[in-house]
Amino acid sequence: MRLSLLIPGLSLVMVAGCHAQTKNPADGDEKVNIQGDGNGSVSFDLPFAKGQVKLPSGMMHNANFDIDGVKLMPGSKVTGFNVDAGGDKDATVNMKFTAPGNPGEVQKYFLDQFAAKGVTARADGSGLAGTGKDGEQFTIGLAPGDGGTAGTIVIHDKNKG
Repeated sequence: MRLSLLIPGLSLVMVAGCHAQTKNPADGDEKVNIQGDGNGSVSFDLPFAKGQVKLPSGMMHNANFDIDGVKLMPGSKVTGFNVDAGGDKDATVNMKFTAPGNPGEVQKYFLDQFAAKGVTARADGSGLAGTGKDGEQFTIGLAPGDGGTAGTIVIHDKNKG
């Protein structure tokens, strides 16, 4: 699956290193954990650095996210994310978002978009579940939220090691 989770300004974390502590890559700690919220607070734990940075909240809302070319519904906003990868466990991406429209409309949007891109996806309750082109499993949970839908996306990438 071509998973693109680009949080604008993440390179800023590497460059600015706000509140960063360097780590020794020779320690063999290959785990990666990156978390962010809708207010722009991002914490990171990488093999070579650990710290936190505050990004403008607009950077989170304008984040570019897609699963095999399927983007969030127009008008959606990323409100939080967590990337946990490395070591002996499967990589997992968790993302929270808001979308305009009710859960049924958002579900239909995703099902139509996945079908157009040739990605296997099916309705699962009020959300959906699917398998990306490279075999990664994903679920999208949808629930009524303020002025639209509150959603979560979880993607599991099996450890190939």
